[in-house]
Amino acid sequence: MFSHVMVGSNDIARSKRFYDAVLGVLGVGAAVENRNAAGQMRLFYRHDGANFCVTEPINGEPATVANGGTLGFKCASPEQVQQFHDVAVAHGGTSAEDPPGLRNGALGPMHLAYVRDPDGHKLCAIHRPK
Repeated sequence: MFSHVMVGSNDIARSKRFYDAVLGVLGVGAAVENRNAAGQMRLFYRHDGANFCVTEPINGEPATVANGGTLGFKCASPEQVQQFHDVAVAHGGTSAEDPPGLRNGALGPMHLAYVRDPDGHKLCAIHRPK
């Protein structure tokens, strides 16, 4: 359904350090860096046909977060969910909502961890047991 997801950053170098570490937990390689024609730096993370991108805002205004928005990253195990969370916090992110762990709800059991990146974007690490 999606070709990519892109978020804004107010400090692209800080975002690169954060996302290189956090997405590395999922087996994603370092970002491909690109400067667009207008001069903004962008980071492209490619993995299993998906693209996650970080950009300096093209309009020159500060990057802001989506109120109510969450970006979910699929993890292979409950341990990877915990590692995603711990690496995010160790690299400038902040823990959000409940502590990482198993949740049981209407959609069945799932292991979840929520963090905010250094710019405030809310990320979710999720593993659904089979």
